Amino acid sequence: MKKRVLVGMSGGVDSSVAALLLLEQGYEVVGLTFKFTEEFDSNDAVKVANTLNIEHHVIDYRDIFKETVIDKFINDYNSGITPNPCILCNREVKFNFLYQNMKKFNCDYIATGHYAKVIDDKLYKSVDLRKDQTYFLAQLTNEQLSHLLLPLEGIEKDMVREKARQCGLEVADKKDSTDVCFITNKFREFMSDKLDNIPGDVIDVATNKVIGKHNGLRSYTIGQRKGLNIGGTADRMYVVGKDIKKNILYIALGDKSDYLISTSCVLKNINLINKDKVKKAKAKFRYRQEEIDVEIDYISDDEIIVNYPEGVKSVTPGQACVFYREDECLGGGIIKEVRKDNKKLWYLL
Repeated sequence: MKKRVLVGMSGGVDSSVAALLLLEQGYEVVGLTFKFTEEFDSNDAVKVANTLNIEHHVIDYRDIFKETVIDKFINDYNSGITPNPCILCNREVKFNFLYQNMKKFNCDYIATGHYAKVIDDKLYKSVDLRKDQTYFLAQLTNEQLSHLLLPLEGIEKDMVREKARQCGLEVADKKDSTDVCFITNKFREFMSDKLDNIPGDVIDVATNKVIGKHNGLRSYTIGQRKGLNIGGTADRMYVVGKDIKKNILYIALGDKSDYLISTSCVLKNINLINKDKVKKAKAKFRYRQEEIDVEIDYISDDEIIVNYPEGVKSVTPGQACVFYREDECLGGGIIKEVRKDNKKLWYLL
């Protein structure tokens, strides 16, 4: 009998071609589209499923998604941290729901259009490093990975679009989604009535003098340079700290990037994919960031200290730190606290 695969289909070109490739490989494919927001349009996914002549289902998960992802995203911003909702969604919602529905629809595997590889229940970078998405998948469990197929693992993005054209899929040239899926307008507009924004003082971190007023502390992120709207005469200024309790925004004038450099951080929500507690690894603290050498101290099952003595700029609570050993993604955690020379950086919270 053919193995059945439940494919998460968003209506984009990647998940559509993933379903197509699985069909060509001899699998029996079942498409599943999650409706996460009011604005989400499932029409493209339905059209692709009809073109491929596969079983397809649309399930409404708006309430759970709002509670699990959107509300936490807003609460994190109000707490002063900068969350990564895509990692949270993959861990708590998307792959969790796919795995649950795999059994409901009598499937043997789940699949998505992510760019990564799964080999022996372990996670590896994709062939197309420009699109590699292991950073966003680093919180997946071994159980989820053991049932996960990633058909795009050895294909570059240009080839994916060409494959879609050859097979007559209308989504072949559909624009990639690069923003947070539930924010359909500008970030400031989306968050305008959701943040506890109270105007307060802006202080120059070098002189400790008030140089202006901010529009609400929760709207700013560490390292931000553009859209500050706080006045002042300096040609260059950027955010280096937020004091939530005192409602103070700390900024640096000119090029004083040393204020943003840390040498270690504490992680929570630890997920080690291969269960191997390595002491040294490569790591990155943002999706597009270059990997650096780090040393890892294991404090408990849910707390790790990551050391990088040469220093890294703008490591931010709420973002993910992901570990690598060559092409293998080892997992990682969520940044809880940032330090410099073993002292907590006062300006980050």
